[in-house]
Amino acid sequence: MSDNDAAESDGTTEGDSAEPTFEAAEYADGTVTYPPHTVSPNGAERVGTVDLREYEGRVVTWTTSTATPPGVREPNTLAIVEFEMGDEYDGPPVRALGQIAERGEAGRGSDGDEGDGGEQFDVEIGDRVEPVYADELREPGAGIREPESQAWDGFRFRPVE
Repeated sequence: MSDNDAAESDGTTEGDSAEPTFEAAEYADGTVTYPPHTVSPNGAERVGTVDLREYEGRVVTWTTSTATPPGVREPNTLAIVEFEMGDEYDGPPVRALGQIAERGEAGRGSDGDEGDGGEQFDVEIGDRVEPVYADELREPGAGIREPESQAWDGFRFRPVE
């Protein structure tokens, strides 16, 4: 769920540079999309980035998978989250799909325990959540490809209390 390549030179990586940004694209027409694209759905040019870690979201819907791919925790709760971009934002909803964090995942910049077998937070439609960085969303050695060829990090969603 994350784009952890080198940051653009537009100053979007202020703060803790050790943690990647949860990058969405901002366009000349004022819209924001995730994942980021070169142009907006309306054809507007990309003018910058938005770090979605700065925004809360609300769970639109969720599901729990009990038959997961190799290396993915079981059960695995996934949610579609709609970010609250503020009153001044007039564009289409900004949504992302991601795993729900485990209770051991302490906070931003930490993935808590190893991500296997921990108890996941319970979520309901409408719950407020925030993105938290996880350096492993799945077990790198469990896939059929070489672990070095894949990105294993990203963001999960944790309920805001």
